[in-house]
Amino acid sequence: MSFKEVLSDYDWDDIGMRIRSCKPAQVEKALSASTPTLDDMVALLSPAAEPFLPLMARRAEEITRCRFGHTIQFFAPLYLSNLCANECTYCGFTMSNAMKRKTLSEQDVLAEVRVLKEMGLDSVLVVTGEHERKVGIDYFKQMLPVIKTHFSYVALEVQPLSAADYQTVRALGVDAVLVYQETYHRREYARYHRRGNKQDFDWRLATPERLGDSGIDKIGVGALLGLSDWRVDSFYTALHIDYLQKQYWRSRYSLSFPRLRPCAGQPTHPGEISNRQLLQLICAHRLLNPGIEISLSTRESAALRDRILPFGVTSMSAASSTEPGGYSNPDSALEQFSTDDKRSVTEVANAVRAGGLEPVWTDWCQAYSG
Repeated sequence: MSFKEVLSDYDWDDIGMRIRSCKPAQVEKALSASTPTLDDMVALLSPAAEPFLPLMARRAEEITRCRFGHTIQFFAPLYLSNLCANECTYCGFTMSNAMKRKTLSEQDVLAEVRVLKEMGLDSVLVVTGEHERKVGIDYFKQMLPVIKTHFSYVALEVQPLSAADYQTVRALGVDAVLVYQETYHRREYARYHRRGNKQDFDWRLATPERLGDSGIDKIGVGALLGLSDWRVDSFYTALHIDYLQKQYWRSRYSLSFPRLRPCAGQPTHPGEISNRQLLQLICAHRLLNPGIEISLSTRESAALRDRILPFGVTSMSAASSTEPGGYSNPDSALEQFSTDDKRSVTEVANAVRAGGLEPVWTDWCQAYSG
């Protein structure tokens, strides 16, 4: 059974009603469960769980330290291109933005690599806009070997690819692929995605299954918080991970919780999730899934990242640039979204140490493989 078929058995409005109607007793039951279930996740995501947040945070911190130690993995996004053939109402790369577009050459990529290596980074997330003709598999075949030569761990966040193309990028050294559904609400998804291949909800939904079939080491999923009801989208994200872990148990999984940020040419969307609710969401996923990797990006402020870090987070970006060439030659090319945490890698590392944790620059699973 595909995840599309699993998803069809769940009704968005029904899940939302179940979450909103939860009582404190249901939250207490979820918190007392030795192995929480998806039904418990409904309670942990509910408004009724908010008074229990201090207890949820303590439990989440204990589980994280037990499973991942006192470490935080560091990475940086490496943007190769802001070309995009999609029209998405929340993204600075959307094709209708009459802004400067840029795709990095091999020389440009090497310049970016040099700066990132000087920062001490050994793990990168390669990102492009979604433009299959100009920034597709042929471009990746050219650039990925250049990047992999310099970094022990390379993740990819680009347009959904075919199963054959995922096998190709895996052979080129890609260790992880991130693909966010944005929202699991079909009607809202159609409203935000107005043109291009990204309009195809089902093709995007099935991407993690193609990744699992290709044997990718780590698969990243998530929803863009603020497009729809974050509580319901978060339940569906948990449902998706539960399905994937049962079907593709050889792969690792990661979660990210991006909140909408201002971007060029687009109105600022009203944020539907507060800082406190973001912490609740992170803790809920940690309690449900002790082994999941959780990432926190520079979309969030320095103060918030430092505060939330102990309660479930296992990796974080630092000194991020979301424009192509932004590390070696920032020239006001179009960025995908604005970041909030502007600190250097050294400053972020010092803050992590001040919080009693230790930055890790190399993915330990890869370091000890082979």
